[in-house]
Amino acid sequence: MESKHYYLDIPAKNEPFFLKGCGSLDWGLQNRLARIFRPHSGRTVMLAIDHGYFQGPTTGLERVDVNIVPLLPFADALMLTRGILRSTIPSTFSHGVVLRASGGPSILKELSNEQLAVDMEDALRLNAAAVAVQVYIGGDFETQTVHNLTRLVDAANRYGVPVLGVTAVGGS
Repeated sequence: MESKHYYLDIPAKNEPFFLKGCGSLDWGLQNRLARIFRPHSGRTVMLAIDHGYFQGPTTGLERVDVNIVPLLPFADALMLTRGILRSTIPSTFSHGVVLRASGGPSILKELSNEQLAVDMEDALRLNAAAVAVQVYIGGDFETQTVHNLTRLVDAANRYGVPVLGVTAVGGS
């Protein structure tokens, strides 16, 4: 009878996660964060192109396919809206996608009057590594934006998705 070899002479690898304070997170959260941050440095180059949702047509973002898509190889992650992701970013982009989940009026009205515009199921269908929500400290709708953050964090925790809180001071 042949005996099994359990490799008792080789210790099992248990490498700590590279982002400080994230070692006890579930595998899914760590995997999503690893799509955004570089394992060797814990840093990221995030290309934020979500400005059009509140600024309207933005200089340099009129043709994302011409001006931004060529930059994708140089970015570790993209922060963008659902519309730009679905219409312009190639599905072969394999780095982190941080999906803007909050939205509201343009700069012509009070910017802090935002609601959640993307639900967690949609973020997962789009394979987002994380979601982002704007919080306006001191804005007219500060409480509403804090509640948006709370609702998004609650939903994200159920699905193991990181939330990035983008903070602005004041409103429009």
